[in-house]
Amino acid sequence: MKTRTSTRISAFSLGALALAVASASQAATFQVEDTDVTLYGYAKLDVIYDVDADLGNTIWRPSIRLDGEPGVDGHTNMHAFQSRLGLKTSTMVGGHALTTVIETDFYGGGGFTGGGGELRMRHAYGVWNGVLAGQTWSNFGNILSLYQTVDFNGALGQGGGRQPQIRYTTGNFSFSLEDPNGGAGGSVSAEGTNQYRIPDITARYQNTSGPIKFAGAVLGRFLEYDAEGSTVSNPNWTDDSATGWGVMLEASTKLTDAITVRGSVTHGDGLGGYLYQGPGSTGYVDANGNLETIEGTGGGVSMSVAAGSGAFNLGYGLAMADLDDAVASGDVSATSNERFSSVFANYIWSPVDHITYGLEAGYHTREQVNGDEGDAVRLQAMVMFGF
Repeated sequence: MKTRTSTRISAFSLGALALAVASASQAATFQVEDTDVTLYGYAKLDVIYDVDADLGNTIWRPSIRLDGEPGVDGHTNMHAFQSRLGLKTSTMVGGHALTTVIETDFYGGGGFTGGGGELRMRHAYGVWNGVLAGQTWSNFGNILSLYQTVDFNGALGQGGGRQPQIRYTTGNFSFSLEDPNGGAGGSVSAEGTNQYRIPDITARYQNTSGPIKFAGAVLGRFLEYDAEGSTVSNPNWTDDSATGWGVMLEASTKLTDAITVRGSVTHGDGLGGYLYQGPGSTGYVDANGNLETIEGTGGGVSMSVAAGSGAFNLGYGLAMADLDDAVASGDVSATSNERFSSVFANYIWSPVDHITYGLEAGYHTREQVNGDEGDAVRLQAMVMFGF
């Protein structure tokens, strides 16, 4: 058995995609017969202080206290749930590299809002000859517009999520069939059963023109509910179906060697969780039994400035759901959230290989359909040891 070291390149969460970029972390790579095996990961401590309401282990915007609501201010939290362990293999098969990735963290067991500590699968997939099969980021998701945040969830309003899928990539195009019951899409708010008979369908194009990197993606969904065999409170709630869709555009460019700017916009109807950290569900059933989809819009802009052994990052994100008609008809409560926003400012740096530090301030808001709103401030620091 021969061992060596090699630079690691892997996929991270939306909020932490580039946490290890500043430090050229080295992963342990060894050979087993004809297969290169790479073990990678990191141990990360998050130190959090919520100036206002407790927002959880990673920012949970529904927990933002509305103006005028009583509550306790000032909460300190420390955890290591984002710590990660991954295994990657590469084997030449039939003239093409067969790559497999299995990656975990410890956000399982309700880790976003207050539990956590249980091992959770993030990625488990293989790629061969342009075909990907398994669980990883949605083909509809953002890549180019992501920026570094210390908080795990990071920028909202992007397209994406991780879920099982089959994807084919050829040149600059990629196409996928994705689990309609997966983590990205979400379900319809309905009594009875959400029915998933057809996979979600996506297509993506990505390219470069000079200093500009850009991509676009489209999404199609078939949504259903069926109350057969279920006890419902309205006899009109029997069954119905609707079509959901989405469009995503993103780009990034270097203004100088030190300054990078990024932007994205996502819009659609029946997006659900494909609008990352959005306030609205996929859809709802009205009093007449009709399945109505919920329109969603999100996006963001960011700028990174290299400085010293790291970079300053400033980003803004927004996610909205159009619930006015649903509230006017009485099918959805006027206290439902319709808008989330966040501003992140941080400095993330790596003084030596394998070690990364970060300091961050975040300002977050939520607004309900009835106009009630609130805001919260979070201060956060991290120490990350990579391997």
